[in-house]
Amino acid sequence: MASYLIKRILATIPVMLFVAVFIFLLLRLTPGDPAAMLAGDFANDAQIAEIRNKLGLDQPLWKQFGLWISDMLRFELGESFYYKKQVSELILQRIEPTLSLSLLTIIMTVLIAVPFGTLAAYKQGSWLDRGIMGFSVIGFSVPVFVIGYGLVYIFSVQLGWLPVQGYQRIGDGVGGWLYRLILPAIALSVIFVAFIARMTRTSVLEVLGEDYIRTARAKGQTEFRVLMRHALRNAAVPIVTVIGLAIAILIGGVVVTESVFTIPGLGLLTVEAVLNRDFPTIQAVILFFSVVYVLINLAVDVSYTLLDPRIRY
Repeated sequence: MASYLIKRILATIPVMLFVAVFIFLLLRLTPGDPAAMLAGDFANDAQIAEIRNKLGLDQPLWKQFGLWISDMLRFELGESFYYKKQVSELILQRIEPTLSLSLLTIIMTVLIAVPFGTLAAYKQGSWLDRGIMGFSVIGFSVPVFVIGYGLVYIFSVQLGWLPVQGYQRIGDGVGGWLYRLILPAIALSVIFVAFIARMTRTSVLEVLGEDYIRTARAKGQTEFRVLMRHALRNAAVPIVTVIGLAIAILIGGVVVTESVFTIPGLGLLTVEAVLNRDFPTIQAVILFFSVVYVLINLAVDVSYTLLDPRIRY
């Protein structure tokens, strides 16, 4: 296991290097000048050139990339062009809302999707199965921002039950934290509930046809025990794989959801950085998301050995 983990961690180095090169070139080669945006509408060419020189944007690309990579290797993310703060400080300020939204979404998703998918498989062809699969199709087809605005209109504007936007830190009270976060988490979880419930149903259906399920029933075990101990447990590997993929895809959904509900997290920070051509912030946040993505995949691979004793690395 240790050698496998070391190999996987070493394998992330070329992946991260590719992401770094791609993001760097993408930002430099797309239209838009950060110096012109910082200078404002009434700046002349000399003022813009001075800002460009101050930011190091007038240097050759290879030199800019070398300086940036050397800073990254020293864990220095640079200073934001737009906020005039260290990017590491910005990430630390914004990580709590994003982490809170992501964790609450994943918890809600797993608690709803896995039982629904299992029940749909167990009651295959029933009205419950058709209802869950119908919700799955609808939930997977509607964009997150449409669901978000729809929920805001119903629960915030019409009923007045929940706030339209904003975020309260968990240190200021768990009740207020949950009160402001529940609507964004529901909006974001709909698509993942639909996705994971469908995959859970498929995986459990395959297992329910196995011989050991018939043997367990022949021994007189209850249907609940057959489902939980024999069916769901043996279908866990593909379900965990799908949950891992969903967490990775969640990063994109967080960006949209934070924008809709004005949650000051990393997603909203990314949108603001892109709109203001804030190169250091964009590069650092995307690299951070890439590292999280790699770690999630590694955790999913390691979890296989816990769910299925036959799997060894």
